[in-house]
Amino acid sequence: MNLNRTLAVLAVSAATVPALALAATPAFATANSPVTVSSQESQESQETQDRPTYAELQKTAADADAAYETAAAAKKDGLEKVRATLDSLDNDDTNPLRAAYLAAEKAAMAASADRAEADRAVTEAEAKLAGASEDDKAAAEQELADARTAAQQAADAERDAKDALDEADTAVDDARVAATREYGVLIKAEKDAAERKKSAHDALAAAKECVRTDKLTVLADGLPQKVVAGGTTTLTLTVDNATDRTLTVAPLVQFHLADTPYDERYLTAEWSRDGSDWKELDFQQTSHPTTIESMKPGTSADLRLRLTFAKDTPASKAFGLLAGDASDAYNPCVLGPMKRYDFSVLTAGSDAGKPGEAEPGTVSDDDRPEPGTTPQGTTSDKPVTAGEGAGDTTGDLASTGSSGTTTTLALAGGAVVLGAGAVIVARRRRGTTG
Repeated sequence: MNLNRTLAVLAVSAATVPALALAATPAFATANSPVTVSSQESQESQETQDRPTYAELQKTAADADAAYETAAAAKKDGLEKVRATLDSLDNDDTNPLRAAYLAAEKAAMAASADRAEADRAVTEAEAKLAGASEDDKAAAEQELADARTAAQQAADAERDAKDALDEADTAVDDARVAATREYGVLIKAEKDAAERKKSAHDALAAAKECVRTDKLTVLADGLPQKVVAGGTTTLTLTVDNATDRTLTVAPLVQFHLADTPYDERYLTAEWSRDGSDWKELDFQQTSHPTTIESMKPGTSADLRLRLTFAKDTPASKAFGLLAGDASDAYNPCVLGPMKRYDFSVLTAGSDAGKPGEAEPGTVSDDDRPEPGTTPQGTTSDKPVTAGEGAGDTTGDLASTGSSGTTTTLALAGGAVVLGAGAVIVARRRRGTTG
């Protein structure tokens, strides 16, 4: 799954902290909840359903690649063929068309020589007639007439021979044109295949672009504004799919101490589907605890989270970052808005009183860096990058809707500060559950 949010989350971190990472586990069940769909949403849903799926786009691109390779190979073979044909027409005396041309050329030359000889005979007969006596005049006239008849026959033969030569020459030229035309067809076929390949890959690339929707949310219920070190806070993370799409959702969850670097020393986090079988979270793994397969429109799912701060945790500000990273049949990257929850950690033995519930704010897109870049304000010498598999938007994901690889967030370990453009917007409070 191409979860670009994994990288973007660092832009809103307020201190040097490794992310609270949630290891991937099997999917958990979702529960139905009603959702109202407007006519515009219905139209958009129909337009989405009319689009080719991501798997279909992948197949189209693969088919276009294969078709282009075939066309390119045919063009290459065609070039060799046309070269061989032209060379044979020009140089191979055994080529039937060239042999016919050579024979016609030889016959035309012989016919021209015969006509020239016949014309000389006419000239000689005319001279002989002019000098003939009265007794020889009749014979000279007959000789001239015979010479002229022979000359006419020679001229006709020469004309026929030249016509035959022209026909043979035309046949050779036609063969040349046919060979080059056939190659031209192959050139056009390769060009068309290249254009189809580009179009297919452009469509695939467009589908890979992350689609943002405010209708995919991950919100926290039961997170107080103040927690006391040495105690445990249990809260519920609710994933809501209010889109018109069936999504495969990987909730993104991170918690940090804002004032204390390397907060894994102080913070222990566990998660559970239903409040039992708690699993400890590994700070070095991904921040996506699980994958919710085939989450239909209008459904929600809950995840329980348990945060324990060590007794020696210093007084500190803290915050959590929640978002929904998803995919569907049409896009491998569907992102919901990231929510930020600010709260305080009091020293052990403090009286937290009756704190209200922490409310979510929205992190501005302006403070989300491009993948593979170091967020503004970091003191790290290394860029923040996604680990192996983080950029995978192909393969099984497109056809099954599930992540084929585990996304790994590699932290550089430097200070990350909140960007100047970040805006924390208060949202309505949600009821506490459990």
